[in-house]
Amino acid sequence: MSIINREQDGLFYAEQVRNKTVTPKELVEQAFQMIEKENPQLNAVIHTRKEQALKEAEERDFSGKPYGGVPILVKGLGQALAGEPSTSGAHLFKDSVAVQTSHFTQALIDAGFIVIGQTNVPEFGFKNITEPELYGPSRNPWNPDYSPGGSSGGAAASVASGMVSVAGASDGGGSIRIPASFTGLVGLKPTRGRTPLGPGSGRNWQGASISFALTKSIRDTAAMMDVLQTVQPAAAFQTPLFTEGYLNALEKPTPKFNIAYSLESPILSEVSEEAKKAVLKTVDWLKAQGHTVVEKTPPIDGVDLMKSYYVMNSGETTAMMESIEITLQRKLTIDDMELVTWVLYNAGKTISAAAYSKTLNTWDRAAEVMAEFNQEFDLFLTPATADSAPKVGTQWQDEDMLKRMRNIAEVSSEEQQQVVWDMFDKSLPITPFGIQANLTGQPSISLPVLLTTEGLPLGVQFTAPKGKEDWLLAIGRDMEADGQFI
Repeated sequence: MSIINREQDGLFYAEQVRNKTVTPKELVEQAFQMIEKENPQLNAVIHTRKEQALKEAEERDFSGKPYGGVPILVKGLGQALAGEPSTSGAHLFKDSVAVQTSHFTQALIDAGFIVIGQTNVPEFGFKNITEPELYGPSRNPWNPDYSPGGSSGGAAASVASGMVSVAGASDGGGSIRIPASFTGLVGLKPTRGRTPLGPGSGRNWQGASISFALTKSIRDTAAMMDVLQTVQPAAAFQTPLFTEGYLNALEKPTPKFNIAYSLESPILSEVSEEAKKAVLKTVDWLKAQGHTVVEKTPPIDGVDLMKSYYVMNSGETTAMMESIEITLQRKLTIDDMELVTWVLYNAGKTISAAAYSKTLNTWDRAAEVMAEFNQEFDLFLTPATADSAPKVGTQWQDEDMLKRMRNIAEVSSEEQQQVVWDMFDKSLPITPFGIQANLTGQPSISLPVLLTTEGLPLGVQFTAPKGKEDWLLAIGRDMEADGQFI
């Protein structure tokens, strides 16, 4: 039985406000009641702004806003609100306060949302679980012994538990779709360049990372696409607006798609039987709806692609840390950050410009392969994650690995990249399916279709050609309407 009431989504509450069934102030008060009830156990919310939110609820004009008066939590990483904490889950920034509001957060406010606080994240979003040393672990509402995933784990736990109906999230390697799979939510990663960036950034993680949301329903996902899609002249990547509107497009019948599916991990790791079951259950349903479905995997070297992702991650981490050193006017040490961050920071110091450029070429080649694949297949179906959520406190590195991580600065560049790979050797195989779409720029969605024998959610993932989020939403709408969601 699902713990999630999908009917009480963001649009439901926005309609209640328009009909004067409830006031924005009452919605904010209800949200804080749920936070007070659930957060002591789940640790999903790391900061609140109750007084300011209640003031906004009474003073702002919400007329004509699609989400007028609806409370929202934003991710504590990259979704800044001026005057509020901006920690990125990191000790280095534990006292940092945002001096300006991000374009993404401003778009949420312009849509009528009331920002009531921030959600928990792993330090700098580097993990697929949410257990930062600064705030402690977030927990899964389905079973608090388990993780809600990462890096948007706090956001997922806050929506799945009913604290809010929708939460800001972001995805640089599956960080929306992983927690969606682990907590039974709808998790869309839009096309590269689809949603607001900056100010001060035009290419988050070279376009791999994008901000969006975690929701309970397909219609909320569609409506969020409508309020967040943009074309920014300053951004490095731009996607033409979907002028028809995503919510409007849900009224149209779904085309009959040619769909490829795969049960294979792109890094050749093990995939659980229940993850395969989720896909095969979906395949049977798709065939019953008249779609053509065949088993086929795109010819992409997933291990090579993953290694290229780590090169980018290392280089971007070093660039970030060097900027921090300039600001602090001192060198950073191992005591300034978590060990995973320390490894990426040091590994990035020895990467050549040529190696970094080759990384982006690897991404472009993968995008070409997928574009050709999409000439034959409209959609690509896989597990969203290779297994359900891991337990909170799982030890991902043994003592020997931790020693190698601490000594990262003492080995060659090639050895450093091996340390990076080995550092994630146990955690990556649980979530190997998300990263490809980040690197090709395609839209990809996790849909909640299975409860495991342990009572934990598992999702399936559909990936579409660039700019075709409406195809993903059409499939999701049909599955939701036909009772395929948990």
